[in-house]
Amino acid sequence: MKSYLKQYINGAWVESQGGTRHDVIDPATEQPCTEITLGTAADVDAAVVAARTAFDSYSQTTVAERAALLERIIEEYKKRIPDLAFAVSSEMGAPIGFATAAQVPAGLGHFIATLKALNSFEFEQKLGRAKVVHEPLGVVAMITPWNWPLNQVTAKVAPALAAGDTMILKPSEESPGCAVILAEILDAAGVPPGVFNLVNGDGKGVGSALSAHPDVDMVSFTGSTRAGIAIAQSAAATVKRVHQELGGKAANLVLEGADLAAVLPPTVQGVLANSGQSCIAPTRLLVHTSQVAEATGIVKAMMEGTEVGDPSVMGAHIGPVVNKAQFDKIQGLIQSAIDEGATLVTGGTGRPDGRNAGYFIKPTLFTDVTPEMRIAQEEVFGPVATMIAYDSEDEAVKIANGTPYGLSATISGDPAKAAKVAPRLRAGLVTINSWSPDGNAPFGGYKQSGNGRENGKFGLTDFMEVKTVIGEPA
Repeated sequence: MKSYLKQYINGAWVESQGGTRHDVIDPATEQPCTEITLGTAADVDAAVVAARTAFDSYSQTTVAERAALLERIIEEYKKRIPDLAFAVSSEMGAPIGFATAAQVPAGLGHFIATLKALNSFEFEQKLGRAKVVHEPLGVVAMITPWNWPLNQVTAKVAPALAAGDTMILKPSEESPGCAVILAEILDAAGVPPGVFNLVNGDGKGVGSALSAHPDVDMVSFTGSTRAGIAIAQSAAATVKRVHQELGGKAANLVLEGADLAAVLPPTVQGVLANSGQSCIAPTRLLVHTSQVAEATGIVKAMMEGTEVGDPSVMGAHIGPVVNKAQFDKIQGLIQSAIDEGATLVTGGTGRPDGRNAGYFIKPTLFTDVTPEMRIAQEEVFGPVATMIAYDSEDEAVKIANGTPYGLSATISGDPAKAAKVAPRLRAGLVTINSWSPDGNAPFGGYKQSGNGRENGKFGLTDFMEVKTVIGEPA
């Protein structure tokens, strides 16, 4: 079992001030795989003091100095890819092949994209008599989830470093190992003491202390809408900036007449990848009534052809979901669909055949789903697809927009026709015949999917303040 019992504060690994030991459970075996210490408000105070002190000097570094630091981080990151992949696989259940090919590279990609954005960013511009400048924002608290842990950590850490900010990271207690390794990477790359701090903990303890802390200038959070609301309420008393990427319930609007055999496999794959634990998974398939039968056959074959297996073994299979709470939630939503009258085509409740332990979910497809059903409204976060029939494009758009979320949407079909539909979808990301974002393009949501944007120059902008100076000599 890996042991990471110390916090990283002010450039050193230190004992927690009153923290409690916590076991991280391997979701494939239901046995402990890592131990950490859940930190305290005192740990948060120490980290904030370190970050506030370091901000005075780090905020004054040049763009060239910060670019050189990112270059060193990229090289150190590459050295630790096997360690990072093992941590992700063992703690949150991503198969080791997927962790190596997708999870870990996603984190590296954010450093590379941020470096590119930093080198071309326009920090100053003239507007008449005024000079408008982008400046470091201050001390940033970062609270991140477990499902794509490196992706979501580095989407915050990279632009904050590039912007000249200092930071305190609280990764998910479900997948903390890769964040600890990232701290080692940053230390090896020469990030100055106090610029990056890591305090492991849970939401009620460390997360709440960071959100309310008067010396934190911004909270950047990725996670559930429920938790995002609580963080915003906590942060409001000190009027700090709150930057959030929250839940999603992405539609896959399949255009009438689409070549289903061509367009469905690459988009439905987004429901299966990472065992469905992606906030942009296009789980709601909206299919024209005339093509429901054909679409059902294609998606059923995909679900039944997807193996569920041991994440420590190389292969194209999917692994378990992260923990018992998620497993139970998904089982409940599957049962709710059955109870509300949806047709179970394949999959269903219970573990896959041959599995009597681990949080494994059967790849599942429902048809005859209606928009008001729980499974059509609530984020499942498992390998579960629902098919909803529509009769007209207007009806399909209404259904696609008919949830509280607006993080992403997918359109499957002729790209020219899809381009005309895309502006009608209330989502921060619209993909055509694909489901993945672009690390250089802005990522974030409409409605209850959050506010602010990450990635590339847009993420860099959101981690800076904007100042207007009037009256400087010409």
